[in-house]
Amino acid sequence: MEKHFYITTPIYYPNSVPHIGSVYTTLCCDMIARFKKLDGYTVKFLTGTDEHGQKIEKAAEDNHETPQEFVDTLSASFRKVLEVYNFSCSDFIRTTEDRHKKGALAFWKTLEDKGHIYLANYAGWYSVRDESFYTETDLVDGKAPTGAPVEWVEEPSYFFNLSAWQEKLLEFYDQNPDFIAPASRRNEVISFVKGGLKDLSVSRTSFSWGIPLPSHPDHIMYVWLDALSNYITALGYPDTQTSDYKNFWPADVHMVGKDILRFHAVYWPAFLMAAGLPLPKRIFAHGWWTNRGDKISKSLGNTIDPFDLADRFGVDPVRYFLLREIPFGNDGDYSEQALIQRINSQLSNEFGNLAQRTLSMAWKNCDARIPTLTKKLEKIDEDLLNQAYQMLPELRSFIDQQAIHKYADLVWTLVTQANKYVDEQAPWALAKTDPERMEVVLYAVAELLRCLAILLQPMIPESAGKLLDYLSVPQNERDLTFLSAAYAVKQGITLTKPEPLFPRIITSI
Repeated sequence: MEKHFYITTPIYYPNSVPHIGSVYTTLCCDMIARFKKLDGYTVKFLTGTDEHGQKIEKAAEDNHETPQEFVDTLSASFRKVLEVYNFSCSDFIRTTEDRHKKGALAFWKTLEDKGHIYLANYAGWYSVRDESFYTETDLVDGKAPTGAPVEWVEEPSYFFNLSAWQEKLLEFYDQNPDFIAPASRRNEVISFVKGGLKDLSVSRTSFSWGIPLPSHPDHIMYVWLDALSNYITALGYPDTQTSDYKNFWPADVHMVGKDILRFHAVYWPAFLMAAGLPLPKRIFAHGWWTNRGDKISKSLGNTIDPFDLADRFGVDPVRYFLLREIPFGNDGDYSEQALIQRINSQLSNEFGNLAQRTLSMAWKNCDARIPTLTKKLEKIDEDLLNQAYQMLPELRSFIDQQAIHKYADLVWTLVTQANKYVDEQAPWALAKTDPERMEVVLYAVAELLRCLAILLQPMIPESAGKLLDYLSVPQNERDLTFLSAAYAVKQGITLTKPEPLFPRIITSI
């Protein structure tokens, strides 16, 4: 039976070029999506751009462009970063696309027809930067909790009856304890909902850049109702009979930054309940990257250019650093020094050197082939390889928990064990004293490298693929099915001459 998996990033707000924060979210989703594909799932991996709202309208005006011209240019830069970082997204949705507008309007009409939307007047504090309304009690020193400036807004607005869903949401959280992760974020959401929900303004009349409501021509759809519906409009909604909708909804994971958790864990489930649609299985809210202690954001002007990082350090090394530097879900501080240290110490010295020294030795001493063994593997060799063969159930569990740092840590224990094994077995000495045993050791390491490369494909796909090429592993033998002794690296097969996978980064002192 075919297995399906649907993972989404938040759709990014293209009022400026991508920064390392948006790359991080997509990267984490990419790692999970790639693992699931290797594990036999048909994967839908969605990302895109959220292109409406007052902030876009103002930014376009400041840039002397129409809003559509403005978002066309910037949305293209978000597509470009997908290519540069080798992300495996299967769809990219823009909220200015007809397929999205059609689905978002149908979603609105469903909520309206079911009696969950009504017309009233809105008066309150609004942050253009956050595209969010705030109450007086939300404000901190006259600003939004995010530090964004707010302005007083009074205008006619359609409201969604969010207050009616308070108890239903709390009941749902209680019945589905894994719906929000990590646990600390779940507690935040429950506390917020228990504090009381007020009806939510879902239309605007004070600006025009949005999806106009056909039956209410003076109103455009509020950006969050518009944006959140992308997760189903990308599947063909309102047609719930499309193969995409039937196979992939409800989503397995919505990955979001912690700053937009409330919208995804409170508003979105309430909208879906009101529309009579299934809820996603999990909302995972990860932490923020900081730059010298400050949150990285376009509005603060302290962003880190992901294109520059990839150009200077290489795509896979940057991917590796971002995935390993912090426990997933926590905040982390970016430092170029930390990036260079991880590349040099772990990728170059530990993993790259393991591959380079053992495969080069096989190339030199075994006629450029994987050794053909005349001696059997000893217990120490089999114990090392069995660690790799038996690791998959635990790794699956980590992926299903979105504990991607634990996945990386566990795989890296194999790298550490392999280096210890090589140091202890000393094949360079065996070349003189016991060439047959040397061949066994080199074979065992080559097989471990095959397993490592298969397991590291979700993290560093290009480098892992290169290593599998060195080992002449066929393209159709690189998924998790082949992580067993039955598919061990073939004896006597020609080796591709190895080149350093991760050259050291040389810095001037």
